[in-house]
Amino acid sequence: MKIYLDTCCLSRLDDIATSVRIQREAEAVETILNYCSTRQWLWFGSAVLAFEVNNTQNQRKRDQIQSHLSYVYQNVIIDLAATSKAKYFESLGFKQGDALHLACAESSDVDIFLTTDDGILKRAKRFGSQLQVRVANPYEWLQEVIRDENP
Repeated sequence: MKIYLDTCCLSRLDDIATSVRIQREAEAVETILNYCSTRQWLWFGSAVLAFEVNNTQNQRKRDQIQSHLSYVYQNVIIDLAATSKAKYFESLGFKQGDALHLACAESSDVDIFLTTDDGILKRAKRFGSQLQVRVANPYEWLQEVIRDENP
């Protein structure tokens, strides 16, 4: 399984569980990272991910998130094709960083792009036919994987 986790997923681990949703998403991301730590699943990262993590204002949160980056299997290089694709995603209304994440995910041919960002999820659903990668919430996706493994 090849996955791409965006910065929102990693940040969810440090969010205060003020709702069932936040708690579920944090637990799902933790489970996914455990699979990535043993290389059962392959996590593809990127320079965009590293940049966003390195620019996290809270030092403790930044350190905590950075500790998980060691599980990244491969970092996707942002080449001309990825930059061009990101510009296309921006024309669909994705924010610049989100567009670059999506372009990196597509160029690495991952099975799933995971995010907790409702804006990305909503826009990806709207423009799903123009994306070459499936975009999903980590909790909902993990529930699907568990159901498929245990029919």
